Amino acid sequence: MTMSNAVSLPPPSRSKGRPRGFDRDAALIRALDVFWRRGYEPASMVELCTAMGINPPSLYAAFGNKAKLFLEAVDFYERTYWDATWAALEKEPDVYRAVEAFFKEAAGILLSPHAPCGCLVVLAAINVSADSTEVSEAIKSLRQGGKKRFAQRIRQGVRDGQLPEKTDVKSLAATLSTMLEGMSIHARDGVVHAELARIGAHVVRLLPERSTGKPQV
Repeated sequence: MTMSNAVSLPPPSRSKGRPRGFDRDAALIRALDVFWRRGYEPASMVELCTAMGINPPSLYAAFGNKAKLFLEAVDFYERTYWDATWAALEKEPDVYRAVEAFFKEAAGILLSPHAPCGCLVVLAAINVSADSTEVSEAIKSLRQGGKKRFAQRIRQGVRDGQLPEKTDVKSLAATLSTMLEGMSIHARDGVVHAELARIGAHVVRLLPERSTGKPQV
């Protein structure tokens, strides 16, 4: 990752405790940066507290523990950077335009200077041990949720008569999810936006040819 892709972070508080007027979102953004750079398991409480400008007791008081902090940071990341993109995928009536626009938008998010470079769900969760059940199960659920949303959009395309009735919805949804995860890895490796956008532009070609059949009733 180049420095231009780093998260834009507010300066840490000089207070050793939880500062008056504690900005929870700002603290989560700082935690996001640590988890993205280090991964969940390697990120230490010292690093997190230093980045967030609070001491360990204040962190525990505000977030519970490291696992809960990570999960809240992931939820913040998903809501802030991805919710609108998923919603647009579902609202666009043409499945081909919907998929094309989704991956075009994804390329911008994955390389945004205001967000972790690459998807936090994919990258920060790589170093999660089997013992961290709460985190690993939550991340797995998020990934499965993405596949389900792709599958729902593909099924809608079939019902609308845009995709063939025999479309392998499950495999195609898994393929789209895999492409999104792969783009995240490329983003982390430092590709430029134009290159990542070109990769995303190929994804719509994975859909079957447009059906000439009638919408399902």
